[in-house]
Formats: sequence, structure tokens, C-alpha cells
Amino acid sequence: MTTAKIIDGKAFAAKVRARVAGHVARLKEEHGITPGLAVVLVGEDPASQVYVRNKGKQTAEAGMASFEHKLDAETPEADLMALIARLNADPAVHGILVQLPLPGHLDADLVINAIDPAKDVDGFHISNVGLLGTGQKAMVPCTPLGCLMMLRDHHGALSGMEAVVVGRSNIVGKPMAQLLLGDSCTVTIAHSRTRDLAEVCRRADILVAAVGRPEMIPGDWVKPGATVIDVGINRVERDGKTKLVGDVDFDSAVAVAGAITPVPGGVGPMTIACLLANTVTACCRAHGLAEPEGLTA
Repeated sequence: MTTAKIIDGKAFAAKVRARVAGHVARLKEEHGITPGLAVVLVGEDPASQVYVRNKGKQTAEAGMASFEHKLDAETPEADLMALIARLNADPAVHGILVQLPLPGHLDADLVINAIDPAKDVDGFHISNVGLLGTGQKAMVPCTPLGCLMMLRDHHGALSGMEAVVVGRSNIVGKPMAQLLLGDSCTVTIAHSRTRDLAEVCRRADILVAAVGRPEMIPGDWVKPGATVIDVGINRVERDGKTKLVGDVDFDSAVAVAGAITPVPGGVGPMTIACLLANTVTACCRAHGLAEPEGLTA
């Protein structure tokens, strides 16, 4: 029985980070510029704390300046908005990321749209969403950008391929579809209300799963030889242990697909790598310099 090629996101992310570090070194040496990333964490969410710590570590390892702002969970919205205004005005900060989710009393849309779009390295600001949707130069959300990089690396040109994105979130599903359209794929966005979802998935040369439901997509929904990008990270209890699984049933899909990302170790590591790439891109744009090759959409 043939098994799919495993797309190693960990190894690919390491290559992206190395490219970022090389570009940072050149910016310092040739222009005296150090790209800076500011991360804002409100509250004590344990997963967010780990994520922010990893971001800070990898930012520093790439040679960039890391600015961490940890605020109390009860922080008033006005105080958070004032911090964002200061970061917008700070020339040492090229990228601003407000860690989600925010405590309930804070309006996430209001906060995100207060960030200078040129510094919005998460790609969530309404201006960047609009630019991406109309095929213009934008800051692109990190997870879809990472997926696109891996697809381009595996396939080369994606033109003419049939792509199905399962999931319609603003963070992954919708921007992923826009990026695939930009690379001339024929794109379907499917979701929980799609009629005969299995049949829609079976059409896909590229199947991107981003629904947040553990192992929802079995192997018999996968077209033989298709490339499967599994964005899902779900915690499930198995034999008294907590295990991470994707939105795709890996064991059955790996026997059918041509290539597949595992969970963990697939898309996940690419998210922070692309955050660093976006920060370097934002820095280059701010200074009117050539953007780093291979690190943008």
C-alpha cells in the first residue's frame, strides 16, 4: 500500500526562520535597521502565554527586537487602545500583534482595527482583508501564508489545480481561499452546511481542512494523490492520555493522499515562522526596501 509523502512543517519552518534571520542580518549590516515585533498579551490564558513565550524566543533567535507587553485581564479598553497608539507611533516597532482571544469586556474587532495596517503582521485589519480580497499587496494572515508556502514548495506552480477549503473563518478559511485564487486555483469554500461535503472534498487536488473538529474528514473523502493540508489542532482523550489530532483522520488519509501535513508538526510550526517573515516584510515596506524573496504571498 502506498502512503503519502509527509510534509514536514517543522523542517520547513526552520528553513523559513533561517531565511528570515539572513534577511535581518543584511538589514542590520547594510542599512542599520533592526526589525521589531511587539506582542501584546491581555490576561493569563495558559495557551496564549506559551504561544507568546515561543514568539518572543523565536523573534530574538532571528536577530529581531522583541517587545512584550503583558497586561492584566481587567485592563480597560482605553488603556489597551492607548498602548496600541504608542506602538503605532514607535519607529522601532514594525509589527504589532495582539494575542487572541481577548477577555470578554474587550472588543476584538475594535482593537485589531486600531493597529496601523502596515504593522498588522497578523493580517486581520479590515484594510488588509480588503487588499487581499482584491488581489493587492497586503499583510497576509500567518497560518494561510504558511500553508501556501508549503504548497508552492511541494507543487511548484498551483495554476489550474482544484482546491477545496473546508472552513470559512476569517483567520484561515477565507484568506486561504483568496491566496489559492491568487495562485490561479479553482477554489471551493466548503463548511458544515455544504451539501454532500464528502463529494465536494473528493474533487480536490488540494484539500485544506480548517474546521476545528477532530478527525472530521476520513480518508475516503480524499481524492487519490491529493495534497492534504490539515490546519486543525484538537485535543482529544485517548486511553487516558491527551493527544493532539487534526481535522483529518490521518491514519486513513495517509493511505490515499499524495502528500499530507501531520498534526502536530505540520502547519503549526509555520505560523510563528510566517509571523517573523511578515515582520521583516513590514520593516522593508516601512523603509522602502526590496521585500524578502520567498517570504511573501
